[in-house]
Amino acid sequence: MNEPLDKGPLLLAIDQGTQSVRAMLFDLNGTLVARSQVHIDAYFSARPGYAEQHCAYFWDSLCRACQQLWDTHSALRERIRGAALTTQRASVVCLDEHYQPLRPAVIWLDQRRTSDFPRLPWWLAAPVALLGQRQTLRQFQSKAECNWLAADEPDIWARTRHFLLLSGYLTHRLTGRLCDARASQVGYLPFDFRRGDWAGRHDLKWRALRVKREQLPPLLEAGELIGPISDEAAAATGIPAGTLFYAAGADKACEVLGAGALTPDTGSLSYGTTATYNTCNTRYVEPQPFVPPYQAAVPGHYNSEIIVQRGYWMVNWFKREFAQAEVLEAARQGIEPEILFDSLLAQSPPGAMGLMLQPFWNPGVRFPGPEAKGAIIGFGDVHTRAHLYRAIIEGIGYALRDGKERLARRNRVPVKRLRVSGGGSQSDLIMQITADIFGLPAERPHTSETSGLGAAINAAVGAGLYPDHVAAVAAMTRVGQVFQPDPQQHALYERLYREVYRALYGRLSPLYRRIRTITGYPRTP
Repeated sequence: MNEPLDKGPLLLAIDQGTQSVRAMLFDLNGTLVARSQVHIDAYFSARPGYAEQHCAYFWDSLCRACQQLWDTHSALRERIRGAALTTQRASVVCLDEHYQPLRPAVIWLDQRRTSDFPRLPWWLAAPVALLGQRQTLRQFQSKAECNWLAADEPDIWARTRHFLLLSGYLTHRLTGRLCDARASQVGYLPFDFRRGDWAGRHDLKWRALRVKREQLPPLLEAGELIGPISDEAAAATGIPAGTLFYAAGADKACEVLGAGALTPDTGSLSYGTTATYNTCNTRYVEPQPFVPPYQAAVPGHYNSEIIVQRGYWMVNWFKREFAQAEVLEAARQGIEPEILFDSLLAQSPPGAMGLMLQPFWNPGVRFPGPEAKGAIIGFGDVHTRAHLYRAIIEGIGYALRDGKERLARRNRVPVKRLRVSGGGSQSDLIMQITADIFGLPAERPHTSETSGLGAAINAAVGAGLYPDHVAAVAAMTRVGQVFQPDPQQHALYERLYREVYRALYGRLSPLYRRIRTITGYPRTP
């Protein structure tokens, strides 16, 4: 650590996201030294509502990202002191006894359900009903991949020896060891979030799900050594064989860590494919009753999270359906189309001239309810694509602010500042809109690659380059630009949020239920 940083140790972080895979090198100051990105197809759909991707496609994309990194920075490989992986959450893989995939990975966006799930004995079902959680349990059981796989693909399920998340699969490909990080366990799994381990033998989750304990991998703490990069993986990725590989956590967990948001008075907001609002705490604080906080990518910590399922995905939806001109111009300039979308924000005033969007493009288990749909109200002949785009950004902001208020009440700690990550954080205008909607300073971390930085922090702690996560966060994270709320714009957003947005779901929910009854979508478990 006394070496000059231009000659000092580097940490390799691999971020396997929903839309791309990135290989990154960070120094001990948390500076992004080198980066390579490979865009991927998030999923393919054999039928409406399906979302799958071949496991080999993920592995090949990861290898390409690493090899591209060495193509331009080969001399940096000898300085790597540790590596870690962070991935998209809740995408599951079925492996046979030889660790070979039996089918494509089921991506977290998959909407399949089943009504063929285990029925609890009366002595377990009765307490669930008394607590008013019968429908929540039914949603959990109907969405659980292990349940619908067993019902719809019994031959595949019968041959599934190992059932794990994408993070566990890629960890096995990199090291040859079948295991996963505790902080990656997000999904419909028999996981005890309070203890950070698989549920105890008498937990009702084992009766509610068809997965067995022997199908699930061993779990490791964030920063714990997994093992060296295997010779086979080294040949495929170019990572030096024997590089020590450490457990980290899922992308959102690493993002909170990389943003340096480790106390409940700092909100960690992510404009990712899934938009989220998190607070980190040493206490177990449920974001909603009977909804657990997730394991943080720091031992002994929890992330309480509010999710907008298809958050910043809606920007991709807008790009695909309404922004062909910007897509073509961006291709001509060799830049990302989203960079040009700031001009659309500038063409529409705050409040989008009364256009209001409720961003529930995907239903939830509790809030929004399983019947929820997206909504846009307030259309008039004055509205253009620019107003629609601003309404999307503002709608995501309103939903995340609602999450902030819910968590502040649950934590009993007022939020003083926001750390904003994800694709949207790279836009100054979106950062300003965020500050104005929340009425709080919106702080942009010094790097946009906060999930990769969180993985690198775990590699640094695991390699002994810092004594613990607190010291690593102090050295490797810092605030970049800060956006202060504009009082006049905040007053406008305050009225729209309080008087309009918060009333939308309650008013529209009966109509959503009627739509579901008439059309059959979304399916009722």
